[in-house]
Amino acid sequence: MLTELSIRHFAIIDDLTISFENGLTVLSGETGAGKSIIINALNLLLGGRASSSLVRTGEACAEVEGQFTVPFDSIVADKLKELGHDPDEGLLVRRIISATDRHKVYVNGRLATMQLLAELTENLASISGQHAHQALLKEELHLLFLDRFAGLMPLRAKVERAYGALAPLLEELRSKERLAARQKEQEELLRFQKGELDDAQMHEGEDLALEEERVRLKNAQSLLRTASEGSALLYTREGAIYEQLVAMKKELEKGAQADGAMTSFFSEAEEICYRVEDLARSLESYASGISLDGAALEEVEERLDLLNKLKRKYVGASADFSELLVRHREIEAELEALEGLDVEMGNLKEEIAEARDRLYSLCLTLSEKRKKAAGRLSKLVEKELKHLEMPNARFHVAVSPLGSDASAAAEGPDGVRLGETGMDRAVFYIAPNVGEAEKPLAKIASGGELSRVVLAVKTILAEGDAVGTVVFDEVDSGIGGGVAEVVGMKIREISAHHQVLCITHLPQIAKFGHQHCRIEKRVVKGRTCTSITPLDPEERVQEMARMLGGVELTQATVEHAREMLALTEAS
Repeated sequence: MLTELSIRHFAIIDDLTISFENGLTVLSGETGAGKSIIINALNLLLGGRASSSLVRTGEACAEVEGQFTVPFDSIVADKLKELGHDPDEGLLVRRIISATDRHKVYVNGRLATMQLLAELTENLASISGQHAHQALLKEELHLLFLDRFAGLMPLRAKVERAYGALAPLLEELRSKERLAARQKEQEELLRFQKGELDDAQMHEGEDLALEEERVRLKNAQSLLRTASEGSALLYTREGAIYEQLVAMKKELEKGAQADGAMTSFFSEAEEICYRVEDLARSLESYASGISLDGAALEEVEERLDLLNKLKRKYVGASADFSELLVRHREIEAELEALEGLDVEMGNLKEEIAEARDRLYSLCLTLSEKRKKAAGRLSKLVEKELKHLEMPNARFHVAVSPLGSDASAAAEGPDGVRLGETGMDRAVFYIAPNVGEAEKPLAKIASGGELSRVVLAVKTILAEGDAVGTVVFDEVDSGIGGGVAEVVGMKIREISAHHQVLCITHLPQIAKFGHQHCRIEKRVVKGRTCTSITPLDPEERVQEMARMLGGVELTQATVEHAREMLALTEAS
């Protein structure tokens, strides 16, 4: 439950802190005093969207902080333990709204994300007012109300998981079926491409080797001349270097016989002779291998041209030759995959059949439970509406199969549509008066009737609802007199199971509060400020009198207020 709420520099609130207790707390005040601002602040603590427009004029940022107690066996307590917090210390949520739209969230003093805040506050509080009216008018949410009432959320979660397992399999099958539809054409194309690349008999590094060969063939004459001249100069020409070296070697041999110190020179000269002879023979062999035939160059040019054409066709002119080889392997793999597509689709269909059967079984169980719960909920709402001065109202929860226009992607036996919430849709129907036909709840024109339906549903869901705090924001819209008093009694009933905060203009509702706070707007030092004041018994009498009689209070009005409170406390 919410134990304390602090607001600073938020809209027309400068600095405000208020503590809350169990039971029913009534918040009242003049129109425009700032009651909706309190609701906006609480919405922020529950993960609502922040806006820089909420920051008080002239301030850099606004702050909203709320302290909640957490039941030890709740989902929130488990989440806090996972985060390293002690649930016994409760949950402290702090939102900082910056005028520059750089907002921050803190949970128990640590910086947090909006996702984490949403997870922690999902079951902390619910706000019923204009938003609740709108939610009840949205037929897509009626199934959720029914499932919550019947305690079917765990089973619904199983259905959602089963649907989540089936949906990607169906999408994969659709993809393969699209592929199969154009398989023949695709297979023919891939076979042609593979054949063309196979015929080329390409190998890694071939492009570089061909480029080198082309340069060599273009310079064949020059290379032949250089090799031949080098061989002649070293060995074959008269007076060649080898001939001169041999003569020098003989002289060094004689010198070595006379002086042993020259032996090393002789050995070096002998080694040089061998090396010169080897080099000359290598140059001669190289020269003999040079072809001056233009056909060889033409052949290399044609091969390079073929490789470049294939590269442009399959991977782009600017791509590397290695990418063409990769594409060749990819085409082979794609062709193999197409050839095994029938087998894959057969296996996939078997897997889908098993997943669909699991989903259908769960959906069938869920649907049966929903239909039984729909009857119970219908009777209970009618009973509550009788207490709320709608004795002749007929309320009906219609559970029907999903239509063909539903966003379900699975189909069960006999064309039954299956979705992540099951195989049903639910719509609330009501006939407020005798002689009227039942119509969808959204067709109700009376705000007072809708307010009572909201309250009736809330009352029924109260005992099983997981939220700790329920906020009623002016649920008295369109009602008054005796009906308002009955509404007040119902809200007080709900406070037996939840902490309830109720914003109201009606004294017939306010008198049922266990605590009463007044929201006021006044000007302080030229600035408008909103404040919340817990009322003592006498102040509460005065506030009730104001709600009864307006600005000018008479003694009779005050006594009437005192009597209303006394009678309520006595009962």
